[in-house]
Amino acid sequence: MSYTALYRKFRPQIFEDVKGQEHIVTTLRNQITSERIGHAYLFCGTRGTGKTTIAKLFAKTVNCEDIKQGNPCGICRSCKAIAAGASMNVIEIDAASNNGVDNIREIVDEVSYSPAEGKYKVYIIDEVHMLSTGAFNALLKTLEEPPSYVIFILATTEVHKIPITILSRCQRYDFKRITVDTITDRLNELVLAEGAIVEEKALRYIAKMGDGSMRDALSLLDQCIAFNLGTELTYERTLDILGAVDQSVFSQFFKCILENRVSDMISLIEEVIVQGRELTQFTSEFAWYLRNLLLLRTAQNAKELLDLSDENIERLQEESYQIDSDRLMRYIRIFSELSGQIKYSSQKRILLEMTAIRLCRPEMEKNYDSILERIRNLEEKLEKGVITTVRGEEYSEQTSATQTPRMSEEERKQLEKALPDDVRLIVKRWNAFIAEMERPMGIYLRGARLSIDNENKLIIILSDHLASDYFLSKERARENLEAFLSEKAGKAVLVTIKSSENQKEVQDQYIDLKTIIHMDIDVEE
Repeated sequence: MSYTALYRKFRPQIFEDVKGQEHIVTTLRNQITSERIGHAYLFCGTRGTGKTTIAKLFAKTVNCEDIKQGNPCGICRSCKAIAAGASMNVIEIDAASNNGVDNIREIVDEVSYSPAEGKYKVYIIDEVHMLSTGAFNALLKTLEEPPSYVIFILATTEVHKIPITILSRCQRYDFKRITVDTITDRLNELVLAEGAIVEEKALRYIAKMGDGSMRDALSLLDQCIAFNLGTELTYERTLDILGAVDQSVFSQFFKCILENRVSDMISLIEEVIVQGRELTQFTSEFAWYLRNLLLLRTAQNAKELLDLSDENIERLQEESYQIDSDRLMRYIRIFSELSGQIKYSSQKRILLEMTAIRLCRPEMEKNYDSILERIRNLEEKLEKGVITTVRGEEYSEQTSATQTPRMSEEERKQLEKALPDDVRLIVKRWNAFIAEMERPMGIYLRGARLSIDNENKLIIILSDHLASDYFLSKERARENLEAFLSEKAGKAVLVTIKSSENQKEVQDQYIDLKTIIHMDIDVEE
């Protein structure tokens, strides 16, 4: 005897077995019991939510010889014929392959003949949005005023493609996506009926992968049970079968992004591919992972919005504290764009690796979000003792000192004594001064190189073009800087702003006063 798939084997036979669509089931049963049956219905919603199932149940019930509380009896001749697909009163039509005018005209001609037995002739037209314009027009008049013994049930996943003239002639029922809890409960029932042993965590993951579709979840469960026949289906084996990735991999990937570890990210992608995981699914699920982090950072009742265990929510909560909302939104935007591209790409791995590098190297982008990211990275590096970034390579104060032309200790002391007191004070207390400055002036000056000209005027060299543009394009900004330094030094201080991204040129032309004067170390609390 041939095997029957789970979604066919356990197709609901009474309305109580339909899960997740109580608002539709209640309405239809009330219509049947009160004999207020309409002549045309439109069932719309995503795949696997029960449109065809409820249509068949409705057709079976209206033709049942012994209706019990709005349900078909299942034992009368009409119920058995409909269940076996042998009834002449229930006609199922696939509009995807029968979408022409001639196909609909055949229906219109058949409508004029009353049923040989039973009360109603029920026409179930699946994927009705596939009908041509001419076919819709041929259906209009009959759909508006059919004989009393005819019921039309139109089912579609794309209701926006249905002409308004058709919509206005039907009772519309919108099928909701079925919740993970509802699908999990149903899967539990079917697993017990099948005598299979499945871990609760695995069932919930399968339900989540169903994406609101009971049929998809049942098909996935069928696949997993078949692979694991005779043994317990665990969560880890479910991941292997479905080509999915555990949450811990997303955590590792996320940490690599935060720490700019490009090579580790590429290795992690390699590991995911070797394990046979689907990169399209990986991309989509990582975008959801980032979305969950953003909710935990921004929403007050985020825990109620996330369909995750308390353990996972606690872990995500800790990770959400490691990043601000703006950066998260940038990551989500990039991965959302990638999700749309990677589906149709023949080079999925390259696209994913390029995206990973973009996240770690915001200087590769020129939009507003990436500029903010570069500024944040610069601030973090400065806090760790890094002055700035030149062509993607970091150099610290210690590195800078080693690159400055060497001088003897005696020469250094003589030069320090020759410096004006106000310049010496400013250089020595530079870190403390920029910490007191208003933003963004203090931020832009953190990576500055301090030098002096022949007239003992302080020179500030900026290698970052954003910082130099701020002072060179705004005369007021330079005046505010001079006023601040003059107040701290106790005398008028004139400042010259220089811009240069050529590090070698800067080292050759401008001595670094920070290597001459021992700067005070200020610890921020």
